[in-house]
Amino acid sequence: MKTEMITLKHGDASIKMPASSLAKLAMASVFAQVLPPAANVQPAPQSPVPEIGKPWPGQGGINGGFVHARGDVPAHYLIIAAKDVGRLEWGGRGVEVKGLSKTDGYTNTQVLIGNDDERKCPAADACAEYQADGHHDFYLPAAAELYHGWLNCPEVFAQDCYYWSSSQRSADSAFGLGFGGGFQDDYGKTSELRARPVRRFFI
Repeated sequence: MKTEMITLKHGDASIKMPASSLAKLAMASVFAQVLPPAANVQPAPQSPVPEIGKPWPGQGGINGGFVHARGDVPAHYLIIAAKDVGRLEWGGRGVEVKGLSKTDGYTNTQVLIGNDDERKCPAADACAEYQADGHHDFYLPAAAELYHGWLNCPEVFAQDCYYWSSSQRSADSAFGLGFGGGFQDDYGKTSELRARPVRRFFI
C-alpha cells in the first residue's frame, strides 16, 4: 500500500512528509499549547520519613531507623511490624545450622525456612509468613537488628519478655533480647520467646 504524502508550503519553502507524521506533529503541537512547560511541572512529592517509632504508611509497620550499608546489604530503613506473631520456639534443637549471621536477619531467615522438618524453625517461619500493606518480605531479625530496635524505639516492643533473633549461639541455643533493659543472652531453642517480624525499605 502506497504511503499517503502531504506537501506543506509557506512562501518559497515546502516540506513533503507522510500524512501519519504530520498527524503526530499536529498532536504534539496541541499538547505543547495545552500542557504547562516542562520546567514548570513539579516533581511528585516524596512521602516524608516519619519519626522513629512511628508508623510508616504503606511500608507495613513502624520506622525502626536508618541502617547503614554493610557488606552486600545496601543502606535501608528497618521497618518493624506493628505486632508480634506470638510466642514460639526457635526450633531445631541439637542442630547447628550453618551460614547464620549476627547482622543479616533476612539471609538467616531464608536459610532457616529452607530447612527440612527436622530443623523446622517456628519463629522464622511465622515472621516469613507475615504480610502487611502488600509486603511479604518480612523476616526474623538478626541479633544486631534486634539491638538496633532497642537503641531506637524499645517502646514499640513488649517490655516484660524476651524476643528471638535469627542469630544462632550453638546447636542448642540462639540469641534473644529483652526490651525492658536491653539485656541480650542466649536461650534454649525449645524456649518460647516472642517473635517480631521486620523488613527492609531500601532508599
